[in-house]
Amino acid sequence: MIDPAVAERIRSETMSNDVVLYMKGTPVFPQCGFSAQAVQILAMLGVNYKGVDVLADPSVRQGIKDFSNWPTVPQLYIKGEFVGGCDIMREMLQSGELQKMLADKGVPFENRQVG
Repeated sequence: MIDPAVAERIRSETMSNDVVLYMKGTPVFPQCGFSAQAVQILAMLGVNYKGVDVLADPSVRQGIKDFSNWPTVPQLYIKGEFVGGCDIMREMLQSGELQKMLADKGVPFENRQVG
């Protein structure tokens, strides 16, 4: 069961920022390969986002998994909606779904993807 204070913190972060990435490490220094890939995807799209380092707070590290009912990190939220982890982000980028979702939700981005 998620701590109500942790749930409120996550809810507040995901609702008050257009894009939030819960990750291991920071956008400048990711601490796992999957988090690094998620950061690269967002960088390719030129998306401004808030990175939340789950390693800095054990209650958030477990809390985000309970909040989303998703077992792994990183986790991407766009306008408060849970999108998924690294593999889902990669698939959505390749299919164009991620760009469409950003556009549909009014989140500014640039498609810097090569090829």
